[in-house]
Amino acid sequence: MNNLQGGSYTSILMIVVLFAVMYFLMIRPQKKQQQKRREELSKLQKGDQVITIGRLHGVVDEIDETEKTVTLDCDGIYLVFDLSAIATVKQKAVAAPATATAAETTDQTDAKEQPAEEPAASEEAKPAEKADEVPTDDASTESKDTDEK
Repeated sequence: MNNLQGGSYTSILMIVVLFAVMYFLMIRPQKKQQQKRREELSKLQKGDQVITIGRLHGVVDEIDETEKTVTLDCDGIYLVFDLSAIATVKQKAVAAPATATAAETTDQTDAKEQPAEEPAASEEAKPAEKADEVPTDDASTESKDTDEK
């Protein structure tokens, strides 16, 4: 009778170990993924570029937290979706306009420098273009024309 009880404890222990392994390999990572998705949707704001579960690309125009809906601007067409229909956030909205002005000033200084360099670049290009051209002897073609007549 003792042999039977030892075997049943072993099988119960194996089942418990199997459930523990299943928890750590399947359930726990899924919960982490769901938590990450909830955080992503809670940080969603107007201007974010998103992709829906139907693979529709759009820009967030309005978020209604009470109804849990989001209005997307898809090339001028406004569509209302459930928040759960957002599959991924492709690009976050630009929040700092100061960064854009810094980039614009950099572009303007580059533009001011370019016209000064362009004449030198175009002068260098002209001899290269002439070097690529095959010289033709106009006199030889004219003499051939006169010989044929």
